[in-house]
Amino acid sequence: MSDFHQNGNITTLHNLRARSANDLEHELSVFAESRKISLILPCLYSELEGEAMPHILSQLSKVSYLHRIIIGLDAADQAQFRHAKRFFEGLNQNHIVIWNDSPRMRALGARLQAMGLGPIEQGKGKNVWASIGYLIGCADSAVMAIHDCDILTYDKEMLARLVYPVANPNFSYQVAKGYYPRIGGGNLNGRVTRLLVSPLLIALKRVIGDRDYIEYLRSFRYPLSGEFAMRTAILPDLRMPSDWGLEIGVLSEAWRNLAPKAVCQVDISDAYDHKHQTLSSDEANAGLNRMSTDICKAIFRKLAADGTVFTPNVFRTLKATYYRCALDILEAHYNDAKMNGLSIDRHTEERSIELFAENIMRAGQVFLENPHETPFIPTWNRVHSADPAFISDMRVAAKADEEEFV
Repeated sequence: MSDFHQNGNITTLHNLRARSANDLEHELSVFAESRKISLILPCLYSELEGEAMPHILSQLSKVSYLHRIIIGLDAADQAQFRHAKRFFEGLNQNHIVIWNDSPRMRALGARLQAMGLGPIEQGKGKNVWASIGYLIGCADSAVMAIHDCDILTYDKEMLARLVYPVANPNFSYQVAKGYYPRIGGGNLNGRVTRLLVSPLLIALKRVIGDRDYIEYLRSFRYPLSGEFAMRTAILPDLRMPSDWGLEIGVLSEAWRNLAPKAVCQVDISDAYDHKHQTLSSDEANAGLNRMSTDICKAIFRKLAADGTVFTPNVFRTLKATYYRCALDILEAHYNDAKMNGLSIDRHTEERSIELFAENIMRAGQVFLENPHETPFIPTWNRVHSADPAFISDMRVAAKADEEEFV
């Protein structure tokens, strides 16, 4: 059974096993009569060919309280888009597949680039941002949820628990972040959260002192989860990172725009497993190597924006402090896994820590050389100000793609 611990920074909503999923879903259906709930699924075409997505669809088809599902499809050609449309026909809800690589969408991207507002790079951040723009244009939903499309252990109760805190009109939460244990295949997973983010935040506190932002991030049990829900009123002013810092970036935006009492985290699963990224130690722009660097940069940028002064000496000290903290935390996770009959490859884990320590320095160097780097996609309010017809034109383009490629 889950605990009921609260640390006072943000609210943690636990699963105390005292209420059935059916009861929760029934109440959501009541809320949805006056507060429509939409789901965004950012996916690669390759995920349609995996084992997770068919099961996710079978679960979603049973969800009665969803008003709309928006599927943002990346890395697909015309034939694959046609297949994706057939693939998602099993959904019982109003849904649309947005072909992000269509000629119409590329033309809209060029239009943004001409105004200096185009996303810097392709990826999940751009996909989520575009899907949010489409949802804003629909102007009919009060709640938005997002989750990944590679969840091997997916159950529709995950979605119900994720959206409940922001769908309930009697709650004041604007953002809900999902958390869960990362276990699967007899292993304790979640290396980047366990071995990078947690010890890095401890090391930052020791090196630069107490910061409210650090304590805020440390409050999240799984800050890198791809599952979160929001009330749609905050979406037009949300700045989305275009790199691997998406999840940290969204939490940072919630910190910038909202009071801590408007943010919560919610226990959505007892066991969560999905596709695992490779370490890619020899490729700086791939796998966990790239991810860890982008996450570090996202944290450093936010701290600098709040007044923290970084120097080469600070980053050198931070690297050494992180390394010691990470080894200590590895020992704790090893013992936790052992007690629960799970495995941890200590050699691989220590190799990961060594890589992450180097990437703290690399991220610090990139930050110092280019402190004004802003890998954020412009907010939809800014896009609308520069081109009031853009959101409407994007909806028209998505609809035209749907109708043309039947």
